[in-house]
Amino acid sequence: MSVTVRVPAKVNVQLGVAAARPDGFHDLANVFLAVGLYDEVTVTPAGGLRVTCSGPDAAQVPLDRTNLAARAALALAGRRGIEPAVHLHIAKDIPVAGGMAGGSADGAGALLACDALWGTGASRAELLDICAELGSDVPFSLVGGAALGTGRGEKLTPLEAGGTFHWVFAMAERGLSTPAVFREFDRLTEGHAIPAPEADPALLTALAKGDPEALAAALTNDLQPAALSLYPELAATLETGRTAGALAALVSGSGPTTAFLVPDSDAAVKVTAALHASGTCRTTRTAAGPVPGATVL
Repeated sequence: MSVTVRVPAKVNVQLGVAAARPDGFHDLANVFLAVGLYDEVTVTPAGGLRVTCSGPDAAQVPLDRTNLAARAALALAGRRGIEPAVHLHIAKDIPVAGGMAGGSADGAGALLACDALWGTGASRAELLDICAELGSDVPFSLVGGAALGTGRGEKLTPLEAGGTFHWVFAMAERGLSTPAVFREFDRLTEGHAIPAPEADPALLTALAKGDPEALAAALTNDLQPAALSLYPELAATLETGRTAGALAALVSGSGPTTAFLVPDSDAAVKVTAALHASGTCRTTRTAAGPVPGATVL
């Protein structure tokens, strides 16, 4: 018997970041939107815990117990007194180290799949609690749709989304470390007063109405200056997409993937062609959202 769970990528349509807390984390106002790029995590009984991975950039995925899918299996097994004797296979389609929560998606997918395989009967609240222990973005990967994440991003409030939003994503030639981007944010903002981040009412209204033009006007990412400081070439990618007709362009999360909100699928084709012709990115993907979170297939 095996269980397969499909989990989406995310884009941050708002990422408000506070100054570092004493524990080193940052309070966030993080408006997530799940988009239709997916990883699939399949769990099968095995002699011991094993992780394999296939798909684009699979060679970059750790296959030891630092992998979030492995950590999820270990966390659930530990709570239930179960031996984590499973083979976890990740069929990867979410860009690796791209600021789209691919690792977090794998953690949420493995958790839901192991829960189903082992019949643990864990409540949604318990699964979300384990997700929060695993990482700030993991709870949203379980929930999907649209949500506001506060605290480190793990405390979720579902949001209404009144329509479908179309995106083009450009993958960079190299990755960016999320901790490094936050350290650069701290360096760039040192000595400045940083207000507590709050969700932008105009952005929430645009989401609820399904209005891409209004959403484009409200998109923000407080980590973008830090990502551009560490990876200046991303500025050319952003400008290419804007010039080609994107309603808005921003770095996705901590980067280095760049995200382009477009009016419709026809515009996505045009922006994609311009990005490929520019040579400013490695590859592109298109997706729409919101979509549901982790789902057993």
